[in-house]
Amino acid sequence: MRSYVQITGLLILMLSACQPSLYNTPKTRAVSIKRLIPPDGMVYIPSGTFLYKMLNDDKAEQRKVSVSAFFIDKTEVNNKQYQAFVNWVADSVAITDYLHDDSFYLPATGATVGTRNKEIRLIDWSKVNKISPLWKKAPPEVKEKLAPMMTMLNGARMPNPDLMIYRFYYIRMDGVKNNEYKEDTVRVYPHEAVWSADFPNSQMTVMDANYFTNKVYQYNPVVGVSWKQARAYADWRSTQLRIMIKNNPNLRNFKLSFSLPTEAQWQYAAEAKLDPADTLDHTVKTTVDKVSGKEQLSLNFKQGEGSYSSDGSTFTLPVTSYTPNAFGIYNMAGNVSEWTLDAFSPSSSQLVNDLNPALLYDASINDAPLMRRKVVRGGSWKDNGEMLNTDTRSFDDQDAAHSYIGFRCVMAAFELTGEQVKTRKYTKK
Repeated sequence: MRSYVQITGLLILMLSACQPSLYNTPKTRAVSIKRLIPPDGMVYIPSGTFLYKMLNDDKAEQRKVSVSAFFIDKTEVNNKQYQAFVNWVADSVAITDYLHDDSFYLPATGATVGTRNKEIRLIDWSKVNKISPLWKKAPPEVKEKLAPMMTMLNGARMPNPDLMIYRFYYIRMDGVKNNEYKEDTVRVYPHEAVWSADFPNSQMTVMDANYFTNKVYQYNPVVGVSWKQARAYADWRSTQLRIMIKNNPNLRNFKLSFSLPTEAQWQYAAEAKLDPADTLDHTVKTTVDKVSGKEQLSLNFKQGEGSYSSDGSTFTLPVTSYTPNAFGIYNMAGNVSEWTLDAFSPSSSQLVNDLNPALLYDASINDAPLMRRKVVRGGSWKDNGEMLNTDTRSFDDQDAAHSYIGFRCVMAAFELTGEQVKTRKYTKK
């Protein structure tokens, strides 16, 4: 929480550094801050221009594009982080649908909805968080009231996944009505049985039963999460940020939110190149052991037919494993592939702008399968080496979930002005 305040406070300092009068231009360089403090777990990616490459069925499309500054998670979202989201939803359902206890609410406030006054009741999360998750830590008399929402899952008593639904609003992008707010509801609990579904006849039931809930895997990337679930998580994370800063008059005017990275943001962050003329591959594929002096793999992927464990693990690894790239980002190649915000089209690069390119389409349940495809980037623990290239792309249905697809989040950032941007006096040659 502290880091969100740091970043927004620093942004205010940056924007008010010169304090010019209302109509006068500043007499010195407008921006004097040289770096931004990123939110916890994120890194700052400066704006830049790069060669936007898309490899589809061995056919490469490329063009030069620019992206504005943004923050990106250093790591893939891990099980522990996603569990916080699931527990928050479970607590919300418990309080609103089962407990009906006024002590869990803040004092009611009035609001006008249309022509009617409506009472709005908000949950007091400062109180709930002390005993969250309620189904697990609440007193016995509270747990008794929650019995109807519980079920048996993998041999343990858990909240019914069918009841854990998150509701949020977004601006729907469909190529026609791009300013229409749409309400969506998403079941947030991950699909735990994806291991057996992806690898039948491979004795994966132990992974199904333990991967999401066992502490052994709490820092491994969450899997079994669809594109829609990943987007719901990003929206929830945004609401938590707004709650943190809403009572601070210096911060609440900043419209900050998280989302999935666009395909361009993902590739730019993965390549970690600040110079568009840079043709080197900056992915750290091997390191040298300091003790033995031997070269060893620094990526989690399948090295050949049946060779899953040569890199140190058969499945996924904790999200800070191996060496980060030049931007300080971990596992942009290997471990798990990652959802991006973009809809999939083989010719996407020719359809998008050359500034912050993104092909967005919010498919409905009635849309054809071709319209429901979302871009997946980065190779995973089960992929061969050719999938690790930053320009290699694949896709999957927005409701699909797999044991090898995870995600990370981004947040738009204020741009730091370059040294060449200064206020100068006109001088005759």
